[in-house]
Amino acid sequence: MEHAYLGVDVGSISTKGVIIDKENNILASQYIWTQGNPIGAVKELVGLLEKQFDKAKYEIVATGTTGSARKLVGAILGATMVKNEITAHAVGTTAFYPDVRTILEIGGQDSKIILVENGVAVDYAMNTLCAAGTGAFLSSQAKRLGIEVEEMGDYALRSTHPTQIAARCTVFAESDLVHKIQMGHPREDIIAGVCNAVAANYLNNVGKGKKIVSPVVFQGGVSKNKGVVAAFERTLGCPVIVDPNGHLMGAIGAAILARKGSGRHVFDFSVENMDFRTREAGCGGCPNQCEIICVYRGDELIDSWGNRCERGAAVR
Repeated sequence: MEHAYLGVDVGSISTKGVIIDKENNILASQYIWTQGNPIGAVKELVGLLEKQFDKAKYEIVATGTTGSARKLVGAILGATMVKNEITAHAVGTTAFYPDVRTILEIGGQDSKIILVENGVAVDYAMNTLCAAGTGAFLSSQAKRLGIEVEEMGDYALRSTHPTQIAARCTVFAESDLVHKIQMGHPREDIIAGVCNAVAANYLNNVGKGKKIVSPVVFQGGVSKNKGVVAAFERTLGCPVIVDPNGHLMGAIGAAILARKGSGRHVFDFSVENMDFRTREAGCGGCPNQCEIICVYRGDELIDSWGNRCERGAAVR
């Protein structure tokens, strides 16, 4: 039986999963909404991946997790590798684009930039505070304009005179957008202006002070918006590569890291039917007042973290 590797990326908005073989070929993939329930989302994800996966030919021997809920999901899935998003995205991207120098990533609620030299991430920046350059912002503006967010790119590319939209923060951007709607600006010009504003906000905040060098790879859910891609290309003056699986790159990177790691643990798809819960326990053993997260499978404690000294290890 051939070996396969599972990678899972759980964020605040979406949960992504891929299964790859030893050559990094994708055997199964899935993208779903987290909906504020990472445990429920990852159980649903496992069930959907199982339907695509050839269990007669392959066996998953290592699992990697990344994203904001990587430790929790890692405990549930018995992960052999748990890594931060920067590392996962860099590893995934360089596996397919070894010459990449700049990785732009815009997700649902945050964004990041990763600078790469000789296949290694040497610098990065993240923005988790301002929503004006994220997928959530685009979704809310699409709803305001009465279109699906997936249609925004096509509208933007039809524009011949993009509307100027203030993009320094969500409040100003939304106020300016409403004003331009009331002034009678065509919908496609307003949408093109919103796409330009997203690119400008990203470069002025996340990319501030960073030397952006080609080749540039753009990923995350917003990379599917052709209007934002075009705005980046105009501003940067170079082509911007968008991989068809760019929205899954964090999960792909996690799977590759699991493949390269020394840990081995045969994955059991029955995890989708198991009962998991978390409990927060206050230690109080010292002035640190650590808040310890305990993860249970049924009544069995399978992992815990949060204690900064050995006294917290006794708290369950």
